[in-house]
Amino acid sequence: MQAKPALSAVPLHELIQNRWSPRAFAPDKAVQPDAVTALLEAARWAPSCFNDQPWRYLVCDSFRDRPAWEKMLSCLAEKNQAWAKNAPLLILSIAMQHFGHNGNPNRWAAYDTGAASLSLCLQAQALGLAAHQMGGFDADRCRALFNLPEACTPMAVLAVGYQAEADSLPEDFRTGETAERQRAALAEKFFFSEWGKAEN
Repeated sequence: MQAKPALSAVPLHELIQNRWSPRAFAPDKAVQPDAVTALLEAARWAPSCFNDQPWRYLVCDSFRDRPAWEKMLSCLAEKNQAWAKNAPLLILSIAMQHFGHNGNPNRWAAYDTGAASLSLCLQAQALGLAAHQMGGFDADRCRALFNLPEACTPMAVLAVGYQAEADSLPEDFRTGETAERQRAALAEKFFFSEWGKAEN
């Protein structure tokens, strides 16, 4: 796997330091069932409001159910399909809109589902897998093709698999695949005691 460690202000745990979102996947390498279970277990043990666990995940595996995987691929934006077509797993993350214990609206469902998805991505990193989350997909098409319940919000599609070389990508993706990772400076996004105060 190509290493692109985060250039952080202080050292981070290696799972966080080295996690990134490649687009180059090896289409001929299946993700074994135990590894898939580990990804889902990592998501299962994420924190959530009232321990409601509002997330749902729909796993489509090109090696085990090609038609379902092709349906999920067809839901992606065209530009995402160009590279995600090589990922053996396409996983739809879904947030349930109401609490299970009382039926009230759960405004934290998307937040909690995002936390579960990051847990899944960190577990993928620990297993030597790559994961790339995508917002570019047709949620309504997912609802129709996979018979999703009404009171849910499709959040993202995660491409998961083994990383391939950047030169396996279409040309317009290669530069981004090998470019240094970047983030805004801490002072631009993180504040202390009051809005806009960048130092403690």
